[in-house]
Amino acid sequence: MRLELGNVLIKDVQFSDTTKLEEGVLSINKQELIDILMEDEHLKKVEVDIAKPGEKVRITPVKDVIEPRVKVDGPGGIFPGILSKVDTVGSGKTNVLKGCAVMTTGKIVGFQEGIVDMSGPGADYTPFSKLINIVLVCEPVDGLKQHEHEKAVRLAGFKAAKYLGETARNIIPDEVKVYEVDTFTDGLKKYPNLPRVGYVQMLQTQGLLHDTYVYGVDAKQIIPTIMYPTESMDGAIVSGNCVSACDKNTTYHHLNNPVIEDLLKVHGKELNFVGVIITNENVYLADKERSSNMTAKLAEYLGLDAVIISQEGFGNPDTDLIMNCKKIEAKGIKTVIITDEYAGRDGASQSLADADKSADAVVTAGNANEVITLPPMDKVIGSLEYVDIIAGGFDGSLAKDGFITVEIQAITGATNEIGFSNLTAKTF
Repeated sequence: MRLELGNVLIKDVQFSDTTKLEEGVLSINKQELIDILMEDEHLKKVEVDIAKPGEKVRITPVKDVIEPRVKVDGPGGIFPGILSKVDTVGSGKTNVLKGCAVMTTGKIVGFQEGIVDMSGPGADYTPFSKLINIVLVCEPVDGLKQHEHEKAVRLAGFKAAKYLGETARNIIPDEVKVYEVDTFTDGLKKYPNLPRVGYVQMLQTQGLLHDTYVYGVDAKQIIPTIMYPTESMDGAIVSGNCVSACDKNTTYHHLNNPVIEDLLKVHGKELNFVGVIITNENVYLADKERSSNMTAKLAEYLGLDAVIISQEGFGNPDTDLIMNCKKIEAKGIKTVIITDEYAGRDGASQSLADADKSADAVVTAGNANEVITLPPMDKVIGSLEYVDIIAGGFDGSLAKDGFITVEIQAITGATNEIGFSNLTAKTF
């Protein structure tokens, strides 16, 4: 499987009479975009705004972040099973608008939505402060149920990303990155002496507003399966959840998963990256047992020597994480888990809701309970109405002078559990 990602570097985004991409400047016909999004009968109103790095702008409550892309050659299309036919993606050529993103906000769907500051101390905790964000403020029709509201906003983000991505269809990319992975048997033949490594990616699937989609299918309905690494990079997995903002995998995260990208960089050199096992996070014990059993079985079947496991969310998913780790280790396969911590504001509480002695190689993305004070911004896109009730906030988080005191749990991407964050660690 060979995928070429052509990065078109976006230098600026502006509103214009025509939607086009020239010399790194993305021009957007705002009304044309709004008209496309307003074709959805579930939306009463859509506004479009632009937020740039360094501006005194706050965006909240943030739902999803999506990178605009267009499939220019090869099978499939953008967001297969949702906006395109259900063809297998991960090969061919895809052009990417690198340096910008579509961000969705508006009336809150679920309390686990986040804050993105484009400047100030909060900006250091989110990677999305470094992007030029095309922000959709979506207002649902009156009386719309939560799951219908979430779906309408989710689809609006995808449609906008596709609309903007089309501007790069005939553009020569500034840089082209090539990712090539082997079939199971070819990898064995080509790299007989390299350690065989796999990636177990746990997808958030714990009920209403905690959904992830694989080729358009709600991942609650899947059993663990194997994917080429490049499928995720080409849009096969998208977010549909309102899990805590700090460790939510937005669609942008799935498209730019650093675990996959880093493993591919050393594939065929330091290790044989065999593939990705996707699995879900379940509510009931029997479902957790089933998925973790099958995940361990697939790791064994692939003859893996080592596995990296990442989770999404915290609390209940910690049990799925430890089950996967324990059962894979029992097969004689070494594991490293990536997680974040909820260790209390003083850092003295138990970091995870579950533990096992086999989980002795852990990468942490930080303590989500750490408290931060965010200064007022000159402009708010969305609404501050929900600051006190979002996860990480509390009664009185929003002060009368405009300062916001919250746990970093409320900042989108702050402790992301695939390592897509700005936090670092030092050993003393």
